[in-house]
Amino acid sequence: MGGGSRPGGDLFVSAPRVVVVGGGLAGITAALDLADAGAEVTLAEVRPRLGGAAYSVSREGLEMDNGQHVFLRCCDAYRGLLGRLGSSDLVSVQPRLRIPVLRPGHEPYVLRRGGLAPPLHLAGALARYRHLPPHERLGAARAALALMRLTPERAHALEGLTLGQWLARHGQGPRAIAALWDLIALPTLNLPAREASLELGAFVFQTGLLQSAGAGDIGFHEHTLSDTLGSPAERALQDAGVRVLLGWRARGLARGCGGFEVLGGAGGDGDEGGGLSAEGVVVALPHERAAGLLEPLLGERVGAWRELGSSPIVNLHVVYDRRVLDEPFAAGVQTPVQYVFDRSRAGGAAGGHQYLAVSLSGAAREMRMSVDELRELYVPALQALLPRAREARLELFLVTREHAATFRASPGTAALRPQPGPVMPGLALAGTWTATRWPATLESAVMSGHAAARALIAGLEGSAAEPAAALAGR
Repeated sequence: MGGGSRPGGDLFVSAPRVVVVGGGLAGITAALDLADAGAEVTLAEVRPRLGGAAYSVSREGLEMDNGQHVFLRCCDAYRGLLGRLGSSDLVSVQPRLRIPVLRPGHEPYVLRRGGLAPPLHLAGALARYRHLPPHERLGAARAALALMRLTPERAHALEGLTLGQWLARHGQGPRAIAALWDLIALPTLNLPAREASLELGAFVFQTGLLQSAGAGDIGFHEHTLSDTLGSPAERALQDAGVRVLLGWRARGLARGCGGFEVLGGAGGDGDEGGGLSAEGVVVALPHERAAGLLEPLLGERVGAWRELGSSPIVNLHVVYDRRVLDEPFAAGVQTPVQYVFDRSRAGGAAGGHQYLAVSLSGAAREMRMSVDELRELYVPALQALLPRAREARLELFLVTREHAATFRASPGTAALRPQPGPVMPGLALAGTWTATRWPATLESAVMSGHAAARALIAGLEGSAAEPAAALAGR
């Protein structure tokens, strides 16, 4: 995908001061690009770490990622950032798309792509997919062909429809949607197909599965997210000359003489702490926080951002006294378990124990459940999927929750997402919620950071050139 390139060196006659607010992947990317272009960059992050929504925590002797963030081979921008951070050897990408699918009381089935050109690379997988009867497999193949032919313009015109409604119009019943289409929709859109935007859903399926045979091969983080992203980003920013302020809260943004003043500082809510002066600012915050920060400057324009809403993700961290899953990951159908990952090595499980992370997207129901309620539902569900779990001893059951993990990718989303880049001279936006065409993914974050940096560089170059041109004309 596009967006992976970054501006190259020292484009400015004199180094402008730029503040990047937000230390997630979008902010990290923008800060690196701006520093490469010769800007004097300060990155301010309210948390004591970098990485934004992709981070790790230590609990009960385990190193746990807050979520199971996978990526695809076609995620060129994200893979480019990994290369810039020196983390490419900490991830792996499947040689060919391979998804083990588990169903209670049935033998596992592996969905895998073939070596033919699209769409024939998935024909064998659909033809043999035993979790659907033969006539529904044929119907799924027809729907896939129709989705492949759906143009972006037509998908946009039909944006009032959910992906599930469009699939139903093309012969897909609830069983086919749950057993096949939601395997991709849930983890990428953070909503089931019945609630998700057709436009975003069509983009995901076309880009990841239907336009290029290898595009949807899945990439995994073999180490924790902190080791892969947060710590390497600190080193890369330092090497690039970026000043990083952790634990620094931005509380306001004001126009100043020749630029902006980012108001805030370290410490508690009552500590205003001063501010940071800059000719340019990139706001790389989640949409609700960006709206709150920028409303005094932009007024009612930020109202649309708040309408994006949010969708939660819940992760269950389960440790058994022995191995119960032989695959690195698996999907579940006809079970509350959506995806389960073996994180034993990355998490530090020892002594023959196995650490499984169960990732639950679009998890509004699970957000309302207590830890005991989740245990009562999901431990038996895991035993139904993994026969060896019935004899294993459950050593640990922990829960992490992200109540606003992503914006809500429902119909009408496209009209609410601002373009990444300038919202006024010298001020640019970045973040997964901006209009990158991707849903809220690692790829979207990095693409938005590149776009914001490009826009800010062009604007600052232009403003610097105007006085020089005026002088030359005298």
